[in-house]
Amino acid sequence: MSNLLYLAHRLPYPPNKGDKVRSFHLLRHLAAKHRVFLGTFIDDPADEAHVEKLREFCAETHIARLSPKLARLGSLRGVLNGEALTLPYYRDGRLQTWVNRMIETRRIDAAVVFSSAMAQYLAAFPREKTLVDFCDVDSAKWTQYAPKHPWPLSWIYRREGERLLSHERAIAASAAHSFFVTENEKELFLRSAPECRDKVSAMRNGVDADYFSTRHELASPYAVDEIPLVFTGAMDYWPNIDAVKWFAEEIFPRLETRQHGVRFYIVGRGPTAAVQALAGERVIVTGTVPDVRPYLCHARVIVAPLRVARGVQNKVLEAMAMGLPVVVSKGCGEAIDAVAGRDFLLADGVEDYVRKIGDLLESPTLCKKMGESARRQVLERYSWETNLSAIDRYLSYKP
Repeated sequence: MSNLLYLAHRLPYPPNKGDKVRSFHLLRHLAAKHRVFLGTFIDDPADEAHVEKLREFCAETHIARLSPKLARLGSLRGVLNGEALTLPYYRDGRLQTWVNRMIETRRIDAAVVFSSAMAQYLAAFPREKTLVDFCDVDSAKWTQYAPKHPWPLSWIYRREGERLLSHERAIAASAAHSFFVTENEKELFLRSAPECRDKVSAMRNGVDADYFSTRHELASPYAVDEIPLVFTGAMDYWPNIDAVKWFAEEIFPRLETRQHGVRFYIVGRGPTAAVQALAGERVIVTGTVPDVRPYLCHARVIVAPLRVARGVQNKVLEAMAMGLPVVVSKGCGEAIDAVAGRDFLLADGVEDYVRKIGDLLESPTLCKKMGESARRQVLERYSWETNLSAIDRYLSYKP
């Protein structure tokens, strides 16, 4: 058993959004064989209620409180000193003091960093004992944002992509090993950082296929005469906002003319004003729900029309685990280890979404067959225990 320092940019519990799903399961995996010392941030006051639960997995914790508004203001220091804005956003003196104390007093055998911003806390720790889970290529995300926003945001996002890529390359080059969530993300990074080819690999996500299962009897949240199309996700996240606005404004009206009774449900925490403005008789914005599974298991079709997407989408895997037909964008589909046309459908453009969703709505047999195939693929390819074991070979074990 080793002493591990685990640094995550967001409290890894509850696992109710993409990065927290992965960071929690990684924490649980590490804690099964090691003593884990966790340093992390809370950026949502609602997460305070879960701190004690998280400590069940840890030998010691330090949880810094982060105000997103103040952190955004503080991140502007990056413009003056030439660094990526992400780094000062997640910079906290008390957390740094705690990390230093853990290194000095706890005989830390290895450090596991979840997201590149947290690597800045390990200047005093040997890089040959540091492992980094980048998840996605975050720098590419910012670069993708740039052309979709007006100046000056376009300039800020482009600059952030460039600066963050430089940081990612430096971290990956010096760390013992780094991981990305898919082979596609790994190769995307290596196109910009070929010098790191021998030091990075893919470590896929998983799904709790017992929790997201067809076996549970869950009451339907829908009216008996409606046909629900569902999107799930954090609704204060720009790619999700862009996706539901595009679907609600461009795709859904065409589906309404083809299928009577269809409704579009946007299910997820923190809907922004732009998302709330979509709500109406046929577009329903739920906000936070206590359990997303009833909205999934009683849906007719799950949609993930993300035009800006990095890595695998947990929302898609969870829907597939529940035996549901899913229609996704090309960017989402390329990250899924499954067969398009058999386990899920790819759509590209408004008319393609309308046609493929419409075909599913008109064929319950096709929906059932695709859902069953999707769950089989998840059970075969997306076990958390199996996929996260990729990190074990880089950790030292002690009796």
